[in-house]
Parts: sequence; structure tokens; C-alpha cells
Amino acid sequence: MVAGEAATQPVLLARPGLLAGLLPPAVVTRETTLDLQAATRFPSEEAAVATAVEARRREFGTTRICARRALAELGVGDVPIPRGPAGSPVWPAGFVGSLTHCLGFRAAAVARHRDLRSLGIAADPRAGLPADVLDLVADAAERDQLAALHDRDPAVPWDRLLFSAKESVYKAFFPLAGQWLDFTGVALIIDPAGSFVARLLDPQLIRAAGVESFAGRWGVGSEIIVTAVVVLYPDPDPGLAASAT
Repeated sequence: MVAGEAATQPVLLARPGLLAGLLPPAVVTRETTLDLQAATRFPSEEAAVATAVEARRREFGTTRICARRALAELGVGDVPIPRGPAGSPVWPAGFVGSLTHCLGFRAAAVARHRDLRSLGIAADPRAGLPADVLDLVADAAERDQLAALHDRDPAVPWDRLLFSAKESVYKAFFPLAGQWLDFTGVALIIDPAGSFVARLLDPQLIRAAGVESFAGRWGVGSEIIVTAVVVLYPDPDPGLAASAT
């Protein structure tokens, strides 16, 4: 248990879990369906939610407890995870990670930076998006794709899945480029077997991030949808590897 956090807190889920099953072994996750505490004892974290309502304080504190438990598995001591100027979490040097929360679910995923360039996770309720929101996050081709997926399997809220997948992409993109994406900044293709690919549409953003596309996976539980994106380092040039042997 992380020092200073209540001994009566419920056990946090580790592998196997809905989110953990979407990520490679280098990534450590912690998930919980309960809020664990309202505030954090770290001043840099407390400052971020000092004026927030109780529900926001609880989800903020819980995701960071999840993150500290995951980091502890990688050998990291008790550290704060404050918000950066753009609102994204600031991870300890040498580590990458992502946080997510929705009604009834909180989670963190972390990895060593030497193993991954970046990662992003998102959790959303298993419910369809309002029509006016869908128009803001999906272009015509994506809406046609969603209609076809719905005809194939109407039990999955594909519009919410697209929204969640783009959230994961944006979280993985930001550490690479230092800027946010609009929802229409990527074109997303969903594989109904459990994966997706998002292609950046702006050449300037491709140069800023150093990647053209993001690959991810998705899963659906009884009440939530989860998505995850991992950005790997490029494989060494086969020719260079051969010349070195």
C-alpha cells in the first residue's frame, strides 16, 4: 500500500482486467470501480482541485492512487502526479502513462519510457452519444462506418466507441507533439474484432508527433467501453542490423 493512503480502501484490480487486457506486458494498470479518497496529501495535486466539487476531487484523487500503485510495481516511490499547464498528468522522469475516469470506473496505465514512446487510455459509459455530439466528433465517412457497424452488431454503441478511441489517441498524441488535437484531426477506422487505427490528417501534426497513425484496441464491458493506444519505438532498420553482425 502507498504510504499515507487509508488502510480501509478497497483492493484495486490488476491484471486480468478489461483495460489491462488491451495493453502489452510492459504496461502496468490499476483499475477500480470505487472512489478511494476525496483529496490528495500532495500540495501540487491538491492545488489542481482546491476549488472543485467533491465528486471531481474524488475522481482526481482516485486516479492518482491507481497511478501510484501502478508505478510502485515498476519500482517508483511515493510521488505526486500533478496536472501540467495543458491539464495532462505530469509523470515522473523516465515514465509515461495515462489516466481515465467515467461513472463507476477509474484507472491508470503506466510504463517505462524506454519501453514505450507514449500511451493513452479512455473509459466511457456503454451508451450512445447524443446526435449533436456525434456531428462534432465524426466526419461523414466515419458516420457511414458507424452505421455499417451498427447493422452488423447493434449491441455495441459504436459512436461512443469512436469517441473513446479518439480520446485515447489524443492522450497518446499530446506527449509526442506537445499540443492537443481536434476530434476531426484524425480519421478513425474500427475493426469489429477489437482494434482500431487512427490516421493523422494534418502533415504538420505528423511532423510534430513523429508518427502518421496510431494503433489501438478496444473492449466492451457490461457498463463501460475502454480503449487503449500504445506508441512503440520504430524497429531498427533491418539493413543496419545486418551490417552490425
